[in-house]
Amino acid sequence: PDPRLKLIARPVEKVDDSVRRFIDDMYETMYNADGIGLAATQVGDLRRILVLDIAQKENRREPKVFINPEISWLSEETNTYTEGCLSFPEHFADVVRPKKIKVKYLDYDGKQQEVEADELLATCLQHEIDHLNGKVFVDYIPPVKRDIILRKLKKEKRNDD
Repeated sequence: PDPRLKLIARPVEKVDDSVRRFIDDMYETMYNADGIGLAATQVGDLRRILVLDIAQKENRREPKVFINPEISWLSEETNTYTEGCLSFPEHFADVVRPKKIKVKYLDYDGKQQEVEADELLATCLQHEIDHLNGKVFVDYIPPVKRDIILRKLKKEKRNDD
């Protein structure tokens, strides 16, 4: 539980080659960690950028980038997914989130886009956008379970030092 995960990311002013290089590095980091999503704050960068590839779960690649993502609509219907996070290795918890969402964002070329997402894509987008807003998935689980996870992570960190 690094305190940097609680910081709020700032908007990207201009999508240029340096931003695209950073996005490419984020994809590489995500794939090397065998993840399906990564927010810039997780790698110590406070720009509103996230990458996803939910096809990775099926051994395919369909990378997506969301720059300055903004949720414009949430359904009242919910879904529960067992979420994990590259920032909380080997720890998982059931999280309830809206089943469908709409997100406005800039793409790799800086063009304005909007996507309607449901199921796993909606969950992943909400999870990664939360990172950009200084929230993590354990913020959604009961305090007792959250405390157990955080204690285990602190113990693991002490053992690694």
